[in-house]
Amino acid sequence: MTINEESADEIAIMVLGWLVGNDELLPKFLNMTGASEVDIMNGLYDKNFLSSVLDFLTMNDDWVIACCDSLKIDYSEPLKARTAMLGNTHIHWT
Repeated sequence: MTINEESADEIAIMVLGWLVGNDELLPKFLNMTGASEVDIMNGLYDKNFLSSVLDFLTMNDDWVIACCDSLKIDYSEPLKARTAMLGNTHIHWT
């Protein structure tokens, strides 16, 4: 299934909500990104911020699994959403 930019934003906001409710990962996210709690509130409409949420989550398979299980979405959805935010550009890691 292809994800468009609108549904990518929705997925990112859902992931952000899950992240905010995770007492273990939220401090890691804030520390790694330099974001504050105010940034989280303001970031709901900021594609760059929402992209950073998906970037953070997809760094660790265990986080992806926990998040997706909680949100009842497919494990591939966060990465698909992140790709859609880039304009469906295929990411090359090499």
